[in-house]
Amino acid sequence: MNKIKIAFFETEPWEKDYLESQLRNFDLIFFEEKINSNNLKKISDISVLSPFVYSVIDKKIIGSLKALKYIATRSTGFDHINLKACRNKKILVSNVPTYGENTVAEHTFALILDLSRKIYPSLEKTKKGDFSLEGLRGFDLKEKNLGVVGTGNIGRHVIRIANGFNMKILAYDIKKDQKLAKKMDFKYVSLDYLFKNSDIITLHLPYNKSTHHLINKESLKLFKKDCYLINTSRGGICDTTALLQGLKNKIFAGLGLDVLEEEYFIKEERELLDPDFKKTCDLKTILQNHILINQPNVIITPHNAFNSKEALLRILDTTIENINSFSKNKLINLIK
Repeated sequence: MNKIKIAFFETEPWEKDYLESQLRNFDLIFFEEKINSNNLKKISDISVLSPFVYSVIDKKIIGSLKALKYIATRSTGFDHINLKACRNKKILVSNVPTYGENTVAEHTFALILDLSRKIYPSLEKTKKGDFSLEGLRGFDLKEKNLGVVGTGNIGRHVIRIANGFNMKILAYDIKKDQKLAKKMDFKYVSLDYLFKNSDIITLHLPYNKSTHHLINKESLKLFKKDCYLINTSRGGICDTTALLQGLKNKIFAGLGLDVLEEEYFIKEERELLDPDFKKTCDLKTILQNHILINQPNVIITPHNAFNSKEALLRILDTTIENINSFSKNKLINLIK
């Protein structure tokens, strides 16, 4: 009996070793880089594809893989996969719905604390031998209004942590869980009310048509003056132009961002100069991102909120479960 052939992209050596030890009944091929036109030729006969977020699975790639039946993305988000093209080819797609709810929530508070206690400028000064306190005065989180946009798995962990700081929590979600609100001592409000009354706003939403540029030039008018915005979800939820405008007009006292619009192209800027580089990007947004990076009241981390040892192992374990379930025709974690 022929083994199911699986191609994994964006894998580290330790991940390769772990997956090989857990998927002995499959034919596995690994790539440390993301999927591209060169390595695509090496996987023409695979049945299963397992990418990470920087491997863009577009219509062309899907059309090239004639034997492909299943995609097991090692991520919660799936905006890097053309789902419509998959449906047209009857290719099933699974994700990892929960792996880093506490991990991303902890990173969220790392960004909040970095801004509230000016950790980064403090480090910069002391490394230069300057131990003066000038410009380093922070603020307490206690009694501050925290606006949590999205009360899914990650948002709930953020609320739990915020309760430990004695913060007052406002929340917005299209699906309201009033039992949870009572249990965790927070209040559901409208999005407008949340923007107007929050000292710190943190975003925990999927990226889709309805959340694209949720933070924009119009919504800026609603924000409380000198508030802080945290985004550890997806870059496209915030219009980069609006973020810069918010900083310029002192609507935002600071930003804590783990994701950026067009972050893929910042990561791969050298490819922009390659004549074979076919992807389209917004150069204006890339330039604006560089301006953001250099703002003294902006903390940016490189899409690193998920990146803990424990979370990465949970990603692999769930991916293994997804693949095993596919092989037994008992599919789990399907994206519909």
